[in-house]
Amino acid sequence: MINPRLSFWEYDQYFKNIDVAIIGSGIVGLSTALHIKTQSPLLKVVIVERSFLPYGASTRNAGFACFGSVSELLDDMTNRKSDEVFALVQKRYKGLKLLRKTLGDKNIGYHELGGYELFTPDDNFLFQQCESAIENFNIEFKDITNVESTYTLTDEKISKFGFDGVSHLIWNKCEGQIDTGLMMESLLEKVRNLGVSIFNGIEIEKWEEAENSVMVHCNDGFYFEAKKIIFCNNGFAKTILPQLDVQAARAQVLITNEIANLPFEGCFHYDKGYYYFRNIGKRVLFGGGRNLNFAEEATTEFGLTELIQNRLEEILKNTILPNHKYEIEQRWSGIMGLGNSKSSIVKPLTKRTYCAVRMGGMGIAIGSLIGAEAAEMIIQEM
Repeated sequence: MINPRLSFWEYDQYFKNIDVAIIGSGIVGLSTALHIKTQSPLLKVVIVERSFLPYGASTRNAGFACFGSVSELLDDMTNRKSDEVFALVQKRYKGLKLLRKTLGDKNIGYHELGGYELFTPDDNFLFQQCESAIENFNIEFKDITNVESTYTLTDEKISKFGFDGVSHLIWNKCEGQIDTGLMMESLLEKVRNLGVSIFNGIEIEKWEEAENSVMVHCNDGFYFEAKKIIFCNNGFAKTILPQLDVQAARAQVLITNEIANLPFEGCFHYDKGYYYFRNIGKRVLFGGGRNLNFAEEATTEFGLTELIQNRLEEILKNTILPNHKYEIEQRWSGIMGLGNSKSSIVKPLTKRTYCAVRMGGMGIAIGSLIGAEAAEMIIQEM
């Protein structure tokens, strides 16, 4: 059935004989399209995005190419077997390698400056647990990263970095940072060059599955048909797929102006990863604080709260940049997709519908790999 809102030309060029419609143009949606077209170039693939940009987390994250701080992994091991946790780390690391191979380090602004975890005197017990785990973690990680001593103590850098109230630092030498905007633009260009059409400003409301196709109903009465659809809308998945264990989680971020003689580079984690900061050139990006009010931050609504922003400013002023003058230049938020498990959900929903969601706040690390898995799943059933 042809939508009467489309002209002959619009329907014939863009919406006729769609093989796969991908819902969401973030890193997972784009990676899914990329791998489908790479393996099956004759398939007609379109991407439908609810906003003018990939508006969930892919263009609004901190740009951490990371796969797990020691305290975060220990915390994961309180309710999961260690083998499962290390398997997830391996998947994240493999995903980062795939992202770098697919786009190239220059095209994502990748810099392997390492990832640091901060501990204050109040974290002494946690630090002792982490310090005791380093030797075993390094043994396990050697098979994953192929390097000796992924984690090392680097307390001597505390004074160099200019931190105040920090008693210990653990360094992960294999982590890095990327330019999120550059990464997404590189992905978009690669996908468009393969002939994938991307339609912005279209929000899915419902769909009806028939024998040979799926009728997708969108906002403003618009609709189209596709042989198969896959939901790659991560943090927004539950709004259209309420049966899935995907919880939206808002992350708030701020960034400073350029700071003269900024004394550190790299990515930094604090309080089991609930706070995180990095340099972007001479600026400092700082985000987190979701643990101050989990209930309020479990939302698909973008926005900022006084509680979290004040706490970010307090830590920034007293701990991270105690001896520097700066101004807050910009603030924003993004929406992640979490759940009871940190594993992603990549599976068929029906005969013609699929999903690849729940990145667990690690979309940069695993997004490319999840897209490849989703593409393989769909191609096998075409």
